[in-house]
Amino acid sequence: MSANVYIDGFNLYYGSLRGTSYKWLDLSLLCQYLLPDVCIHRIRYFTARVSPSPHDPGATTRQNTYLRALRTLPNLTIHLGHFVRWPRLMPQFPLAYPNGASLPQAVQVQKTEEKGSDVNLGVYLVRDCFMRDFDEAVVVSNDSDLCEAVRIVVQDGGCHVTTVNPHRRNRASRELMAVSTSTIHRINPSVIRRSQFPEQLKDAVGTFHRPASWA
Repeated sequence: MSANVYIDGFNLYYGSLRGTSYKWLDLSLLCQYLLPDVCIHRIRYFTARVSPSPHDPGATTRQNTYLRALRTLPNLTIHLGHFVRWPRLMPQFPLAYPNGASLPQAVQVQKTEEKGSDVNLGVYLVRDCFMRDFDEAVVVSNDSDLCEAVRIVVQDGGCHVTTVNPHRRNRASRELMAVSTSTIHRINPSVIRRSQFPEQLKDAVGTFHRPASWA
């Protein structure tokens, strides 16, 4: 049995990697540990380009290095969405009502939103199902926005879909569980630790290393 794996990059990052020293994650190894009895046909990784900020000027460089590492995996493709940022007035918290105002005081914040990854993942999942590109699909995400795509693939496409919750602290989405055929409720942290790239990698351009701040 062959499987395609569809990875929501930001869901995986914020669920399993943020705040750890295991961001140098080999997604091929991760899939092998999660699915030891399955032949992985292809891995699709969905993310968006991050931009440097005053408090983290190296974010883009680190991401580019990681994407370079992922491109050394022969059966993995990267699918990019994008970020949008705009100023927006929003109520501050805790809510404050200065001088007896009827509406809470608002402050201007920079709103950041990632666009496209969940849509791209859902589109490729449905497309690959009806192209008969896999025997089984594995979706690494806890985003309930993917429910309709999973439902279509299972009910209309007749394909088996396993959803994997990458969040250490949150329960698996009930909505996703209801439409998928099986669920992996969490990724064991020991699997993340064992699924790291070597410190040094080589591609057609040359040798490169894990970002120093990820050591």
